Amino acid sequence: MEMFCWIRFLIVVVACLFPSSVECMVRHYKFNVVLKNSTKLCSTKPIVTVNGRFPGPTIYAREDDTVLVKVVNHVQYNLSIHWHGIRQIRTGWADGPAYITQCPIQPGQQYIYNYTLTGQRGTLWWHAHILWLRATVHGAIVILPKRGVPYPFPAPHKEKVIMLGEWWKSDVEAVINEALKSGLAPNVSDAHTINGQTGPISGCTSQGGFNLPVENNKRYLLRIINAALNEELFFKIAGHQVTVVEVDAVYTKPFKTDTIVIAPGQTTNVILHADRNAGKYLVAASPFMDAPAIVVDNKTATATLHYSGTLSSSRTILTSTPPRNATSVANNFTKSLRSLNSKKYPAKVPLNIDHSLLFTVGLGINPCSTCINGSRVVADINNVTFVMPQIALLQAHVFNISGVFTDDFPGKPPVTYNFTGTQPNNFATTKGTKLYRLAYNSTVQLVLQDTGMLTPENHPVHLHGFNFFEVGRGTGNFNNKTDPKKFNLVDPVERNTVGVPSGGWVAIRFRADNPGVWFMHCHLEVHTTWGLKMAFVVDNGKGPSESVLPPPKDLPKC
Repeated sequence: MEMFCWIRFLIVVVACLFPSSVECMVRHYKFNVVLKNSTKLCSTKPIVTVNGRFPGPTIYAREDDTVLVKVVNHVQYNLSIHWHGIRQIRTGWADGPAYITQCPIQPGQQYIYNYTLTGQRGTLWWHAHILWLRATVHGAIVILPKRGVPYPFPAPHKEKVIMLGEWWKSDVEAVINEALKSGLAPNVSDAHTINGQTGPISGCTSQGGFNLPVENNKRYLLRIINAALNEELFFKIAGHQVTVVEVDAVYTKPFKTDTIVIAPGQTTNVILHADRNAGKYLVAASPFMDAPAIVVDNKTATATLHYSGTLSSSRTILTSTPPRNATSVANNFTKSLRSLNSKKYPAKVPLNIDHSLLFTVGLGINPCSTCINGSRVVADINNVTFVMPQIALLQAHVFNISGVFTDDFPGKPPVTYNFTGTQPNNFATTKGTKLYRLAYNSTVQLVLQDTGMLTPENHPVHLHGFNFFEVGRGTGNFNNKTDPKKFNLVDPVERNTVGVPSGGWVAIRFRADNPGVWFMHCHLEVHTTWGLKMAFVVDNGKGPSESVLPPPKDLPKC
């Protein structure tokens, strides 16, 4: 019997045209989400989708708009939606990670997400934040500047969302459940996608791929999002350079490149100048993974940049993709990123630090009597494999529910060793639901150190509730005496998801000016599943304007 599962969104965007007025113009967006057979990907399996579309619909709003999203869950899974990169100032109830800021929406139930896009503009995205459902439940968020406020770069002729993803022929929930049962790594994806299409691949000759029409000498703003579950990606267009102008909804100093690298969870806006001869040009998204022991899906997703007036029968001009281990290409791109740091868009880097933290991130092995090898692969931060609670952490924090979590997460690794060299004999980790407590408005410097416990890897780490500044990065072990002297405290890139380099470290700084409980985790879904996650609890400040808002009446129950 064919299975039909669907979710319904109702989005209302409230735009206050006059900040001093209580009257706002209300714009209504109604999203009906259905489970749809994935025929475009040479498969008839049913997948959970929003409005029957993969990827899901794009949410359009303006800076400082208020967004209300009514989610009705008609699937057989518990569900929650995360609005990735939205600051959620005092509105952690709307952040979305299941069992962190809310209990999930159970089948047949509904919940209204209510948040304001405070001081943000650019490209972000939304996705399911429970199980592996974000493989197909995701879409873009486009936050336009306030009316009358121009971009800090020449206005494009048109804009286009480019959503990169991964595709499994089988049910992704079955993939991860089998891996958890066996204690081994899950099967890699079968293909990559560009706007839900793979391009021609073996066994799927009808899959032509996404088509991007352009006109000669016009400029296009491409809003690129990596929605893949487990793989960083290179993105390039044959015969063209692009100009990077924004990452993670923060403007950057423009620079030109022929290849961008983008980790799961990250967004990158680029200007494409269609200044080539008429023709068709290949667009490619290919994997980047510089850990030799890690197996990835090597298939390249392709699309076509199609100049107007070009015959469809014309030959497509091809491009070579970087090798999957092209670390130098990735590093050159990352090092080129700088905050715009203009008078209108300053880089407010914390200079005085209240909490100086060192978090090691990596993999480990714990005993498992039911697993194939008598052990299972786990992941950890500071040797703590995070245990998901059964009550949402934000509820436990606000209502002082004891026994749900402790606030003794270690600020440094319990054992110091050569993190990127010789490994310790014991690969086991500890388990716990441990949080790190921060006072309101305190400042944090956090060094994320990769470890080669099983193998060094690039971990894209996402922090909810805050933007942060990447003030430094390097290879090997972080040196607390010499490395801070090289920090960029003037115009470091500001973002919400950062790649911890394979066999290296990255240093970030942020101000804890948002009360609540805020998740931090690797955006490689397999590592999050294995326990590479933790949370900060930020206490209320002085008075109601520095305190978490009361929970909504329809907050889901566990």
